[in-house]
Amino acid sequence: METRQQMKDTIQVFIDSHKDELHSLSRDIWSRPELAGNETHAHDRLVRYFSEGEQAWTVQSHYKLPTAFRASWGPVGGGERGGHVLNVGFLCEYDALPGIGHACGHNLIAEVGAGAAAALRAAVEEQAELQVPVKITVLGTPAEEDVGGKIDLINAGAFDDINLVFMAHPAQQDAAFLPTVTIEEVSVKYHGKASHASAYPWEGVNALDAAVLAYNNLSVLRQQLKPEWRLHGIIKHGGVKPNIIPAYTELEFYLRTPLLKDLCDLKAKAEACFRAAAVATGCQVEIIYPTHSYYNTLPNSTLADLYKSNGKALGVQFPEEPADFSGSTDFGNVSFIVPGIHPFFYIGTEALNHTEEYTEAAGAEEAQLYSLRTAKALAMTAVDVLCCPDLLRQVREDFSLAKLKQEK
Repeated sequence: METRQQMKDTIQVFIDSHKDELHSLSRDIWSRPELAGNETHAHDRLVRYFSEGEQAWTVQSHYKLPTAFRASWGPVGGGERGGHVLNVGFLCEYDALPGIGHACGHNLIAEVGAGAAAALRAAVEEQAELQVPVKITVLGTPAEEDVGGKIDLINAGAFDDINLVFMAHPAQQDAAFLPTVTIEEVSVKYHGKASHASAYPWEGVNALDAAVLAYNNLSVLRQQLKPEWRLHGIIKHGGVKPNIIPAYTELEFYLRTPLLKDLCDLKAKAEACFRAAAVATGCQVEIIYPTHSYYNTLPNSTLADLYKSNGKALGVQFPEEPADFSGSTDFGNVSFIVPGIHPFFYIGTEALNHTEEYTEAAGAEEAQLYSLRTAKALAMTAVDVLCCPDLLRQVREDFSLAKLKQEK
């Protein structure tokens, strides 16, 4: 217990003494927002953070994706017993939103991940009594707001050697866990036949009629859906000119369910609506899923309890009943393959994510107290697991149980 507390004290001292450096990192990313897959400045800035100084990490830039990176340190510890290396992973996001910049605070996610990893390293370096060899890995995971960079990294094997994973996301409250929902993006294209809408409309095949029917089909479908299921979308292209029967239209919809197993059911229902509209109008239809499916995030009660305990020790006030949340993240996919935690943290504003007000808050000085406190809590939670094999077993049991429940 003494070793564990000493390591937690080291983490707090390290982050406090490096707060200006971490704020500079966050502010630099915030001041130059980049869209998903194009985060070249953020990538280079984070690579530089882990590459410079006397305690440089082993860094792989452009790791498996053009704007992803991997920084690693270790393994160390384990004494004479050695054993399997415990690789602790921290994730950094850093993509922004079109038009409004870092309105989801991904610059703060990068700061928290980098700070927590560096602080945990400092704590491990001071201790020679750890029972298992420890390695620390930081993954820069781009394109969360669009295609799901973490999923591409999963498919490329980037998580294969990571045993635990930590990340925290800014929000309107502090919460050790909030359930995120699955999401599937679908693009639907109708192909008809153009004709003069007044002179000989019978020669045309109206793709706009198909799009409107599909939209209405889905609207009618909603009354038969479970209350937690969501489908929402737009008609992206509806024709060229009123006196030309539209030969082409396009819709874009998002499908969301709380659990992954329900997503297939919603997709089947939605596809039936899209195809029925094509049959009714005589159009041809293309149904395309242009991005990865985002899974719901699996809970890990042991990690959540540890994080809450560490957060409270640092002054975090967790609401007894966290507010509902229906957002989606590609961390959900990570949670299906590696035990991990994805807490949310307050940054000093009541503004909502994905607004201009939240963009300002994410770059403000006031957000630093909360962000650095979160980095401490994440690193301290990792220390609990490193120092107590029983806790590690519980974390793994929670992970297995959560996956099993998904299948029922």
